[in-house]
Amino acid sequence: MGKLSAAITAVGAYVPKFILTNKMLEGMVDTNDEWITTRTGIKERRILKPEEGEGTSYLAIKAVKNLLSKKEVDPSEIELVIVATATPDSTVASTAAFVASEIGATNAFAFDLLAACSSFLFGMSTAARYIESGRYKKVLLIGADKMSSIIDYTDRTTCIIFGDGAGAVLFEPNTEGMGLQDEYLRADGSGRPYLGMDAGGSLLPASLETVKNRKHYIYQDGKTVFKFAVSNMADVAERIMKLNNLDHTDIAWLVPHQANKRIIDATANRMGLDGSKVMMNIQRYGNTTSATLPLLLSDYEDQLKKGDNLVFAAFGGGFTWGSIYLKWAYN
Repeated sequence: MGKLSAAITAVGAYVPKFILTNKMLEGMVDTNDEWITTRTGIKERRILKPEEGEGTSYLAIKAVKNLLSKKEVDPSEIELVIVATATPDSTVASTAAFVASEIGATNAFAFDLLAACSSFLFGMSTAARYIESGRYKKVLLIGADKMSSIIDYTDRTTCIIFGDGAGAVLFEPNTEGMGLQDEYLRADGSGRPYLGMDAGGSLLPASLETVKNRKHYIYQDGKTVFKFAVSNMADVAERIMKLNNLDHTDIAWLVPHQANKRIIDATANRMGLDGSKVMMNIQRYGNTTSATLPLLLSDYEDQLKKGDNLVFAAFGGGFTWGSIYLKWAYN
C-alpha cells in the first residue's frame, strides 16, 4: 500500500440565475464595458436575488447537491463539512453546520474557514490534513460567497469586480500517489488596511453611525492590492514548482484565483505557461472570492485527466496567499 494522500474525487458548483453585465453597470456607476474588460477581464457576474434564495448557505447547498448528483455518496457518510467563505450567513452560528444539516450530513462535524479570497486554498490544506490523519474518509470542502451582500453598488472600484457563486469538492483517501502533494501558504497582517470591511466585527460593531457612513461594505486600495497580488501569486506559484522540481512541461493546468486577468496572466508567465494551460472563467463570473477555485474545477472537469499536475494559486485580503500542488485523481 502506498502513502496515504488526500485526493479530490468529486466536484460540484452553482451560480445564481441573474446575470449582471458590464452594460448594466454602465447605468449604475461611472464606468463602461471597455474599461472594465481591459482592466479586469470581466464581462458579467452572477448575483443572488431574494426571489431565488437567501444567503451564502443557499449557494453552498446548491453546489453540494450538484456534486451529489454526479457521484453516488451517502451524505450520512460525510464526516466533516468545511465552508470556506468571507460572507457567512451570520457571524455567530456556523454556516457549515447549517449546510451539513440541510444536505443530510447528519454524522459530520462542521466549521467555517475565513481567509478572504484564499479561503478555499487554505481549506484544501485543512481538508487534506484530516484525510491524511487516517481517521476521516470523506471530507466535504465548499467555497461559497454572496459578495453582493457586502458590495456598495455606488462604488465603481468594487462593484465591477465581484459576483456570487459556490463550488464544492469531496476529499477522500488515495494510495496511488494522487491528490495533494505540496503547499506553500502565507499571510501578512500588515495588508489589512488595503482590503477589507470596517464595520460589523468586534473592532467596530454595528451602529447607526456605521450604517450611515456605509462602513459595512468592502473597500480596497486597488493599486496596492494589485501590486501585492501580482508579485505574491506569481512568487508562490513559481516556488511550489521549484520545491517539487517541476517545469512548465510538467504542469497540466494552472488553477488561479479569478481576481483580475492581468494577475492571472502574470502568474502564468512566471510559470512559463501559455494560455492553453490556464483555467479561466473570470469573464463570466467575476471574482466570486472563496468560490473561484472550485468553480474552475467544475467548468474544466471534463478536460481533466487522472495524473494531471495542477498548481493552485490565490491571493486574498488581509493579506493571505499561497499555492498548492495537486495530482488529479480521476478521469
